[in-house]
Amino acid sequence: KYEEVYLNEYETFSDALDNIAHFIEDVYNKKRLHSAIGYRSPVDFEKEKEREMEKEVKTPKVLNTVS
Repeated sequence: KYEEVYLNEYETFSDALDNIAHFIEDVYNKKRLHSAIGYRSPVDFEKEKEREMEKEVKTPKVLNTVS
């Protein structure tokens, strides 16, 4: 995003790709908070969703049948 692309100068296209990939994986997705997911990082959001899904799988469901 802005703080990586516009505030840096890259010597080569490959240098730009490497730095941007590092920024996305190590800063944007792990540290930066996103308003669309409750001001959490995408990594934290995904971990929470995984825990919720594990609980759903482990929790037995009781079916009510109505005749």
